[in-house]
Amino acid sequence: MENTWRKEFLSYLHWMHLPNLTHILMLFKDTKLQLSKIIEGNINSKTKEWLADKITTITHTKSTKDLYLTYSLLAPKIDVNQPFDTSMITAELINYIKIQDGNFLQVARMYFLIKVLEADEEFFSEKVANIIEVADTSELETFLKFLILLPNPEKYKMVAVDALRTNISPVFNALAYYNPYPSSYFDDQQWNQMFLKTAFMQGNLSAILNIDKRANKDLARIISDYAHERWAAGREIDPDFWRPVIQFMSPALLEDMKRLLNSKNKFENRAGALCCYFSDNPDAKKLLNGHQNLIQQIENAALSWQTIKEE
Repeated sequence: MENTWRKEFLSYLHWMHLPNLTHILMLFKDTKLQLSKIIEGNINSKTKEWLADKITTITHTKSTKDLYLTYSLLAPKIDVNQPFDTSMITAELINYIKIQDGNFLQVARMYFLIKVLEADEEFFSEKVANIIEVADTSELETFLKFLILLPNPEKYKMVAVDALRTNISPVFNALAYYNPYPSSYFDDQQWNQMFLKTAFMQGNLSAILNIDKRANKDLARIISDYAHERWAAGREIDPDFWRPVIQFMSPALLEDMKRLLNSKNKFENRAGALCCYFSDNPDAKKLLNGHQNLIQQIENAALSWQTIKEE
């Protein structure tokens, strides 16, 4: 079960679904100032001085080489397991760091990038975007997890899109899980690719934000086609996989709902019930006739997309 803070913060993240900066800026205000407070309150004086000197040198010399090197060299300077105090920043940013399992090294790396971009965004934004070409797995994971915190994050969309091609789970998951960036900036094709690849990799579909808001007709059709392939091969389907079809109940999907509701698999029953219950299609709602127990569970909040996999 998710902790209360996790549930509450996920509601914030699910709200961030439009591709503009307004919602993001409202949620993560003064990111540079807040990360500065974390650095000031937790880093030792020697490392703080080293980092300040590096930022000054890089911003004055416009050295791309030093930019990438410093991003990497923060690792031996800062213990990834170092506990750090976040009591001086907003609850929203605290919870975002927590939900991303953020560590002090990751915070320091994002602080470094934001400071460099603040000095000369026009020059450094392209260089920061190219981090994907030189970063190792942990460095790229950090960048993708906290990409939403950078100034004008839409500039780095192609970095995020390129990350969809990776087969390295921690890198892909950094973009796909609990991350508002894809739902804020990806087009339907890119978002569909992320959702489907998560399913193909047997990832955690429930960790993808704004599934209902980003659902679309093309994705619903692909889901039905893929489900038939899985059934034909005798393989199970993650019940969360069905969530995007709710408002796109074609005749083919209505037949899929019948199969789910009449399945001997209780998780398929639940998926079918949730899809039909929340659909605006009257034919889908009619399929729930004879499944009063599932209806009652939904209406009593005992069954939801958050509880669908509970035994």
